[in-house]
Amino acid sequence: MRPNKRDELVRKALDVFYRNGFHATGMDRLVAETGVSKTSMYKHFKTKDDLILAALQLRDELFRTWFCQRMEELSDTPRGQLLAVFDVLEEWFAKPEFRGCMFIKASAEFQEHNNPIHQQSANHKRLLLEHLRNVANRAGAADPETLASQFMLLKEGAIITAVMGFGENPAKNAKSAAQTLLKTACP
Repeated sequence: MRPNKRDELVRKALDVFYRNGFHATGMDRLVAETGVSKTSMYKHFKTKDDLILAALQLRDELFRTWFCQRMEELSDTPRGQLLAVFDVLEEWFAKPEFRGCMFIKASAEFQEHNNPIHQQSANHKRLLLEHLRNVANRAGAADPETLASQFMLLKEGAIITAVMGFGENPAKNAKSAAQTLLKTACP
């Protein structure tokens, strides 16, 4: 099925926002880089924030689907899938287009907790945490909530470390710490 103009605009805007940031991307830049006129943009989205929300929703769907599928493809056991989180990160970090987490960026640019963009970014992280909690539960963790939270901290820290260029292999370092946590949490 061929994407409609709105979907095409959201996909193109997603790339522009990811590359350049949200506040730094004005409507003129969006017009220039997407090839969509301002009139057409405003036909589909009343404000730039509405377009940002649509782009974040698409990014959430694409990223979570890819991330969770890769975890399952890399291991057929829940314990292995938890550790695969960091193998998936390593794959992501190696991609030439890697520029960090769009949701971390969005929450940094829209810091008010009641801002819909901030809320959508936080929801992305909550959904990933929920997935990790479900996998930790299937892995037999005594406290799946705590283990999932610890894995999220390691995951998020690895992302920031990779973006900032610290350390030789942040994903591998985080995986090493995760292995220790997993041994304790799932005897």
